This record gives sequence, C-alpha cells and structure tokens, in this order.
Amino acid sequence: MATNNNQQTPNIPKATLTKVESYLQPFILSQEKLQEISKRLEKDLVRGLGRHTHRRAPVKMLPTFVRATPDGTEKGDFLALDLGGTNFRVLYIRVMDEQNKVVTMDSETCAIPAAIMVGSGEQLFDHIAACLGKFLESENLKGQVLPLGFTFSFPCEQKEIGKSVLIRWTKGFKCDGVEGHDVVQLLRDAIHRQGGFDIGPVAMVNDTVGTMMSCGYRDQSCEIGMIIGTGTNACYMEEMRNVKRVEGEDGRICINTEWGGFGDDGSLKDVQTEFDVEVDRMSINPGVHIFEKMIGGMYLGEIVRLLLLKMAEDDVLFGGDQCKMLRKPGAFETRFISEIEQPDVGHENGRRILTDLGLTWNMTDVHVVRLVCDTISSRSARLCAAALATIATRMRVNRDLEHLKTTVGVDGSVYRKHPNFSEDLQATVRLLAPECDITFRISEDGSGKGAAMVTAVMQRLALQTRLLEESEGEDED
Repeated sequence: MATNNNQQTPNIPKATLTKVESYLQPFILSQEKLQEISKRLEKDLVRGLGRHTHRRAPVKMLPTFVRATPDGTEKGDFLALDLGGTNFRVLYIRVMDEQNKVVTMDSETCAIPAAIMVGSGEQLFDHIAACLGKFLESENLKGQVLPLGFTFSFPCEQKEIGKSVLIRWTKGFKCDGVEGHDVVQLLRDAIHRQGGFDIGPVAMVNDTVGTMMSCGYRDQSCEIGMIIGTGTNACYMEEMRNVKRVEGEDGRICINTEWGGFGDDGSLKDVQTEFDVEVDRMSINPGVHIFEKMIGGMYLGEIVRLLLLKMAEDDVLFGGDQCKMLRKPGAFETRFISEIEQPDVGHENGRRILTDLGLTWNMTDVHVVRLVCDTISSRSARLCAAALATIATRMRVNRDLEHLKTTVGVDGSVYRKHPNFSEDLQATVRLLAPECDITFRISEDGSGKGAAMVTAVMQRLALQTRLLEESEGEDED
C-alpha cells in the first residue's frame, strides 16, 4: 500500500500491518486520482456559474456581491455578528486606515441551546437579537446606528449584499421557517420585536468571505478564502464575465463555492468508502454535502470510530474486544485524531484515549490507531488540496497567466489544530498546481473582522462612487 509521507508504522507486526492496510487502502488517493477529482470539480464549478445549469449543480457557486477586496484605506466603527455553529458572537470592531489595523474593541460569545437549533426560526433570531441588544447596552452603543457585517455560515443564495436567502440548513441546525427566506430581514424583524435599538446597513457574508476579507486588509493579494473546521468551504474572486447569473461583464466578484456539496449528484461514489456511506446515512442530512463529510471535523472522528469498530469486530484490534463505548456514535471525537498524531506525545495520548474509552489495548493497537488517524486526516487534507488546486488553476487560466501568485486566507479548527494537516495540504497543492505560487495566511478572527471588512469596503466603494458622480456633475456645470 502506498502510504502518506507522515505515516509511521513502527512496531506493527507485518501480518497485522497487512491486515490493517487492507482496511486503509480505499482511503489512499494517488496523485492521478486527485487530478481526476480536480477535473470533476472544475466541471461542477462551470455548471454552478451557468445561468441555466446552476439550479441542478451540486456545487452552488453563489455570487456574494462582494466586488472588491480591501485596499487598506478603509476605516470606521462596525458591528459584526458571526453565526456558524453552536455558538455565535457579537463584535464591536474599529478599522483604522492610518495604522492598517482591524481592532476588535470588544466581543461576546453567546451559546445557542440545542432546543433553539431545531426550534422555530423566530426563536433563533429573537435569541440573536436579545444577545445583540445586551451587548450594545454593555458597550454603551445603543444610541448609535452602526453598519453591521453578518457572517451566516450556511448555504445561501445572495440576491444583493444585504439580502440573502437560506437554501438549506447544515451543521445540526433545523429551524423551521428560515429555509427559502431572507435571513437579513428575519434578523431585522427580530430586532424590531426586541425594541430599544437599531442597526445600519447590513453586509451579509459567509465565513469563507469573512476569512478572505480579514486577511485581505493586510495582504492585498488575498483572493481566496478557505475554511476547514466543523465543515469545509471556499470562496474566490471570479471574473464577472463568467458569472452568467449576475449582470455585468467587467471586473470580478467573490463566489462562495459551497464546495461541500461536491459529490451530491453521485460523482464521488468511487471515492466514498463503506465508512463514508455509513457516516452519511447516519447524519442529519443524508445525501447532502458528501465532499464535506470526507473532510470536515464534524465527521472525521466518526469515520475513525467506524474503522476501529470494524477492525475490533474482525479481531484485528483490541483482542476482538467490541467495547460498548466504541459502538456509541460520536464516542471517538475528532480532537482525538489531532492528539494522537501529536509528535512526541502522540502515543501517550493514544494510550490515555483508548483507556478512557474502556478498551483493552496493547502497544501494537496504539500504533495501529495512530496509523488509522493519520490516514483519515491525510485523505481530508489531500481532498481539500485537490479542490483548492482546482480554484487556483481556474483563476490562473481565467487571467491568461503562465504563473499565478496569490494568497489564501484560511481558518478552521482542523487546519489550525491538527499537527500535520496544513503541511500535507500545502505539499499536495504544490504537486497538483505547480504553476501557482500560493501563500497561506491564517485568519485572525476572520469571521468577525472579515464581516466588518466587507461592510467597510462597501462603504468605501459607495463613497468613491458618490465623489465620482459629484465630480462629473461639477464638470457638466
């Protein structure tokens, strides 16, 4: 079996290793296979951009109406809301052009109870509005009407910068009365029900756009945003002439790819393993976001759990011990993968985790579990790299360049916390897109600061337009 560069197989008897490799082989993707996956994704990107094909496209390629990245002259005070998981944040942000800084003046994290995640949309947005009101009161901001950047990290069809319709819930949310509705209007309605404060213009973004924009203030070559955390997604600056669903031919527009949906039409069936199929079947949204379910942190631990359980049942691991805990969905958390793969302390962590799970183990088992974790995390990194290489290559070809130099703003717990993920991803991108020189910049508070940055850029462009119109008016006089 071809193994990944960072795989270690010490102290695993040859007979055991041969058995283990038979389980892991379907997760090993060759360079040729990754290139084939990349070509399939490129076709889906084109389908998603098409006027008549986008509705049936698994990769939605949603126009964000963000027409420019920061140029470093933006300034002002802004609010930001960041909703993308079981918590959401409210932030008060100041952009200072003379210091080239985006400063979070203060922020507050609010939990979203499980009952609200699957309750009514009105409950959800009332909860958000109440938390926003309390934050403004604590900051003595209730008398001000500040522009707001709203990071809403779910698949939406954006009608304009301040109007965005939810296509479908993901990440465990299932609130009634939100899908098919404008989430900005639902937020404004909740604020009016709350009373006592108001907000200014709203710029609606998702977390990938926020990540790109927050990095773009410091690095003007940043034209791709990528998230690899609970889920995965990316955005990039596409040529307007290729976006058939939006009027205009000149310039560029940021496209939220929603690449997590790649494979929803069955195009990745040859890549999915029996364990991926089971993870999908047991998920809250079967048949949806197939690509994400092979990459995102919500699913990696579960893939490892199912693999370990199968090996235990087949008497390859743990002396055939079929532990009750290992049969429990979610018992093997994704964070365990990062802990087990940590250099120097990984085996110690592995012993502790397996003991906590109530498993009967020996040191061979510990080494095998580490190899399993490495294989699953490496496949995630390499699949993500194939998708990123597709986008970078598309940008290079679109711009008729022999060589593209660009920056990717990146965020997400898997990318940040896994000891090998970023290195594996970057090495694979270099392999698949050698004509692209890509710098990776980790976003600092990207979802919050980036949302404010979108609002700041929107204000800058509006001011530039107004000054231009005034200048033309004076010329006519």
